[in-house]
Amino acid sequence: MTDFPLVDHIPSLRRYARALTGDAWLADDLVQDTLERACSKWRLWTVGSDLRAWLFTLMHNIFVNQVRSAVRRAAAGTLVDLDDVADALVAEDNGTAQSLDLQRCLLRLPDDQRAVLLLVSLEDLSYAEVATITGVPVGTVMSRLSRARVRLRELMDGPAVAPASQSHTAPPLRRLK
Repeated sequence: MTDFPLVDHIPSLRRYARALTGDAWLADDLVQDTLERACSKWRLWTVGSDLRAWLFTLMHNIFVNQVRSAVRRAAAGTLVDLDDVADALVAEDNGTAQSLDLQRCLLRLPDDQRAVLLLVSLEDLSYAEVATITGVPVGTVMSRLSRARVRLRELMDGPAVAPASQSHTAPPLRRLK
């Protein structure tokens, strides 16, 4: 551990920020904002408590505030639904196609579900730690995690295709006596 304990947490902060934002520049800005806030609010951290969880809480709150701000700014402009332009977002056919697909699918998850999924899966935090970071009950963390996993699986598998043998019309009804 270094003399300045924040430095040891920068790699995990960068990893989480990159997964949250999907953009290296935005992730670096988010980490910078988090470290600046940590330095300015250092007196609020309780010695002996989990510094990593405190830093992730700061990052989570900054990210949520940035998203809310972006939504307010976008309300004045025109929004494009991601589903409307999904065909234009075709992954390149190379060795990184699956990781790009995973990143795109992660970014299509709601922010609250993505944050919980990343904190549990990527950062290996407990449900209780994630609840503290996100400011929600443990049950909500578990629910968001479950929904995120189901939705991510659906997104990664693609749209369900009905077998060719099934017709698109409803089966005929039979009268039973």
